[in-house]
Amino acid sequence: MSILASTRSKWIVLLLGIALLGAASLCSLLFGLERFTLATLWNSFTAFDNSREHLLIQTVRVPATLIAITVGASFAIAGAILQAMTRNPLADSSLLGINSGSSMFIVLAISVLQIDMGTQEVIWVSFIGASVIAIFIMAIGSIGSEGNMPIRITLAGSAVTALASSVTSGVMVYDNFTMDQALFWLTGSVSGRTMAHWMSVAPYVAIGLIIALAMARAINVMAMGNDVAKGLGQRTLFVKFCCLFTVILLAGGSVALAGPIAFIGLMIPHMCRSLVGQDHVWLFPYCAIAGAILLIGADTVSRFILGGEYVPVGVITAFLGVPFLIVIARRKILR
Repeated sequence: MSILASTRSKWIVLLLGIALLGAASLCSLLFGLERFTLATLWNSFTAFDNSREHLLIQTVRVPATLIAITVGASFAIAGAILQAMTRNPLADSSLLGINSGSSMFIVLAISVLQIDMGTQEVIWVSFIGASVIAIFIMAIGSIGSEGNMPIRITLAGSAVTALASSVTSGVMVYDNFTMDQALFWLTGSVSGRTMAHWMSVAPYVAIGLIIALAMARAINVMAMGNDVAKGLGQRTLFVKFCCLFTVILLAGGSVALAGPIAFIGLMIPHMCRSLVGQDHVWLFPYCAIAGAILLIGADTVSRFILGGEYVPVGVITAFLGVPFLIVIARRKILR
């Protein structure tokens, strides 16, 4: 059951969500350790004069806002795809080890190859890490006569997450250069990035979002189960490959951009399903908007928690996500 039953009501709430996203973006640009007026913000785009205020808006606030929108939407849709693929309500790129795997590969590349966090190579390393871990998890979940068992995939993801986190920590302990490069990024943060970072990842994420929207109806069928999907004539292997490729683009690109921010892909799809139901044609746009709003809001709030110190946004999402995970897990177990 969903709260919004009619198409008209879904469109109205979707437009309200877009308006709320615009308001949240405006707050992100205006409020922080330094606050700006609307006039200052407007002048920074129309009459840029190299003043401190204009530089801060253009080089700090604008990139952080765009990255929060991109990463929040990407993780939310990736989570919705994984939950449909695996038929596992707890599926999420962070819980299945994809985020941790990407992070591990990046840290290893920084340590062994001495690449810099701001280079294009980080993106490709993140994609490789996401690909290896995602394929491994799906392969483990498909072993045996019962196919893609949710519990098997969840346990494999937990094991991979623990292994990747241990390797990452071990590398950072013995390599001060890697620790300096990656420590703040590993907590999950949309700050400290430039427009160049965002622009280098945005095309890949855009491709992932387009594929997700194009595959929405096919994912509806796949979510019914393999036997039903095959009976309806769906090429299940092709659909799963497209879904996996999309998750790699969205999650891998987001990790390269903002680090392994957790729980967005778990929380947002469940919230949006309560509004629009299981139809991914509606679920994906709602997830994109809600994920972006959540991460922008968390980033804006994180600027005020410790006064003059910035709290990584990954800490905020973890505080929100852990109770949510416990509630979802208890509901599914009790059923």
